[in-house]
Amino acid sequence: MRKFFQEIKADLKFKTAGPGQKLSEPSRAPREKPKAEVAPKPRQAPTDEAQMAAAAALARLELKPKGKAPTSSQEAIKNQGRSGMRDCGSGRARGQRARLEKRPGTAREGAAAPSVSGVYFICPLTGDIVRKDQKEKHLREAIQAYFSVDPVAASIMEIHTFNKDREKVRACVETMAKYLDNIYLHPEEEKYRKIKLQNKVFQERISCLEGTHKFFQAVGFETKTLPVPGQGKNSGQATEEYYVLKEEMLSRLEELKDCKEQLLSSEPVRAQLHRQLTVFQPSPAAARFELPHDFFNLTAEELRREQRLRTEAVEKAWMLRTRAMREKEEQREMRKYNYTLLRVRFPDGYILQGTFYARESVSVLYNFVREALREDWLPFELLGPGGLKLTDENLAFNECGLVPSALLSLAWDAAVMADVEAAAEEQRSPLRPELLARVQTLS
Repeated sequence: MRKFFQEIKADLKFKTAGPGQKLSEPSRAPREKPKAEVAPKPRQAPTDEAQMAAAAALARLELKPKGKAPTSSQEAIKNQGRSGMRDCGSGRARGQRARLEKRPGTAREGAAAPSVSGVYFICPLTGDIVRKDQKEKHLREAIQAYFSVDPVAASIMEIHTFNKDREKVRACVETMAKYLDNIYLHPEEEKYRKIKLQNKVFQERISCLEGTHKFFQAVGFETKTLPVPGQGKNSGQATEEYYVLKEEMLSRLEELKDCKEQLLSSEPVRAQLHRQLTVFQPSPAAARFELPHDFFNLTAEELRREQRLRTEAVEKAWMLRTRAMREKEEQREMRKYNYTLLRVRFPDGYILQGTFYARESVSVLYNFVREALREDWLPFELLGPGGLKLTDENLAFNECGLVPSALLSLAWDAAVMADVEAAAEEQRSPLRPELLARVQTLS
């Protein structure tokens, strides 16, 4: 049987050997069919979506448990993603440089001047106008300087302003008020006039917060080292530190009561956002905005988060989402900007500009425009981009899509059109004269 199959194989091999050849002829190599030459196609750089998909695939693979060896398919995906990202590295670098050059607030040669120089605040204690990055420092210095005027009020400002955890502040203030209330209600009881500094409640609720020790000193407490109660004189000199109310404060209990009420009713000191109200002459450049980095305020970590969110957005575009998921994403998108720069164009072409919080309501903008009018009783409407009327004044700017900047138009109510037209014939602007006196040119 083996011999039979060997003969069949030899016969097949003989038939496929090609045309015959004489033994006297030199051997020749087998002829191959010529192949058409194909010009190599130029490699195209991956699209942004492909790059983000590759980065997401790498991130998911790197999150796998390290104890398991990666499969060959995982290694192939990783190598392919790294290769694609290396190939487009130079293109991505050029694209990133181009985007950074276009980013608002980035200094570059021949760039248009920013529409506003930054975000500014008004200190409620000094009235000074300071830039956003200097706000906290200036506010702290102002409160420190206020100690020379009213140490009790200054210490209360510190407690409410510089301790960010509002729940801890509430517990601290209530406990401190209880100490003062016990002294006011029981002035004859000596135990209420002493506060042990190492007491667990005092340490956990009061001592760990900024400004609390300054408050006790300001209302009349002094630090004393006293022997531990219940131990004899020859028991080893055991002592503890206390806050003890001064004797003269017993005749000024009403002041203690006022301090307690002030402590409970106070609020954090907050710098007020400066509107930077500006009036511009009629200009076709009103729709072009150049915003400084203060309006975006993205740190390196926030930039990485934005890239991650974009990658997730590409992945979610291929999956079904519930209404709750979409609303959550919309809320996250609305929190991206803290401020917005708004311009209102009047029918005569003049432009009113102001800075607002992105979460402020449309009613604030209506009041802002009304305060700038010569006659604040004139009814008007505001039209957003595309001519959409802003009728719901309770909506926030980020809910209306008016962030980080927007150009709106003002339309007069039909009932006052006659008065407005008469004022226009007299070449009288509806804006207040003091605003027109410092009108600027929009670059």
